[in-house]
Amino acid sequence: MTRRPRPPRPPRTDDQVYPDVVVTPDVVVIIDKVVAEGDGLGRLADGRVVFVEGGLPGETVRARIVRQSRDYARAIAVEIIHAHDQRVEPPCPYVRAGCGGCDLQHASLELQRQIKLDIVIESLVRLGKISDPTVQSLSSASDVGSDNGSGNGSDNGLVDAAKRTTLRVVGNDDGQVGFRRRRSHDVVPVERCLVAHDGVNDLLAQLRLEPAHEAVLRVGHASGEQAVWSDPSTEIFGSLPDMATSPPGVIHETVAGVTFTVSAASFFQSSPAAAEDLVQAVRLVLGDPAEWSQGVVIDAYGGVGLFSATVIPPDREAILIEVSESSCRDAAINVSGRAVRIVQTPFESWVPEQAAIVIADPPRDGLRAAGVDMVAATGASIVVLVSCDPASLGRDARLFVDAGYRFVEARVLGAFPHTHHVETVSRFEKVNE
Repeated sequence: MTRRPRPPRPPRTDDQVYPDVVVTPDVVVIIDKVVAEGDGLGRLADGRVVFVEGGLPGETVRARIVRQSRDYARAIAVEIIHAHDQRVEPPCPYVRAGCGGCDLQHASLELQRQIKLDIVIESLVRLGKISDPTVQSLSSASDVGSDNGSGNGSDNGLVDAAKRTTLRVVGNDDGQVGFRRRRSHDVVPVERCLVAHDGVNDLLAQLRLEPAHEAVLRVGHASGEQAVWSDPSTEIFGSLPDMATSPPGVIHETVAGVTFTVSAASFFQSSPAAAEDLVQAVRLVLGDPAEWSQGVVIDAYGGVGLFSATVIPPDREAILIEVSESSCRDAAINVSGRAVRIVQTPFESWVPEQAAIVIADPPRDGLRAAGVDMVAATGASIVVLVSCDPASLGRDARLFVDAGYRFVEARVLGAFPHTHHVETVSRFEKVNE
């Protein structure tokens, strides 16, 4: 039975979104930099740090404080007094309506890249305690904007950024789907996402969900296949085309010349362009396979086998370690004919084996101490770490140094244009004792 949608709630005020708000007069703030969550950082007159939503480096803004404590405050920029010369008007109407998805759309693509590079460097210095780290932006297929990549055109590169083949959406009280407002549970209904693939937008316009329930939309750019996946208890309805709306729905995608089977419940990169960038970066920091030392290659958190099927030579012995049953099933298909052994287990619970190289692509929290200890237990001389959060990269870098490795370099990808999310590929080498 379809659950009847609840009547819509009245819009929230700042007091409701931030229940501990203390009403104060607006303040003028100079933004020093943009930090990991996408906010501008400045100082209040009393010396406290203030995180300003919508602020860019070097700007002077009038900000409205919406939350504060003895140590810091949070605010929203309500007027840009002195703007950065690469500030742009967000071209997406949903961002202007409060959608929290593309939270850096007010910066040009060129400025976005610089912001992310600076954030990664700061994290490695501050958290990793690495002085003068070598960090470069990777020229990528997923962050090229209009106007020869400057992103200063009327669409700020959104036409070229419209490549996301996977989106997670949520239902509102009317059953419409969209994305949450920033730092809120409220949903902004969206009929067409400007950074999404056309096939995803076809689904977006037709899908309906129960209030507060979520679903993953996925299409194959190469195959044209479509899939909608959610928890079995979620009611999915609407005028959807003939497709699988729960496991074992499958799409096929092509990355670096390899066709991948990807089940709806398996993790995959947000777009084939992002996956291409990752493969390119991992290959770059690993170097020529002919120069690798002899031994097993570990593909930790290996997912559906993206690196095992593209980066690791077919005849090189490898172990793919992955906890997801769905991903392991897909990986068995994707690495067929290669010398890859698949182990379904949490990486932290795996019984370590001696290896020459470890490629690790952990979740947002990073490897943490248990994961770094497991990598070190393999005795690998080279570690390639894929990080999707600068803070976890900094923490893991410090742990690797403490475990006897040295940081060599990091490459910052443009896999998530118009958002604060940063993907980084780093190389560590074991220090000879």
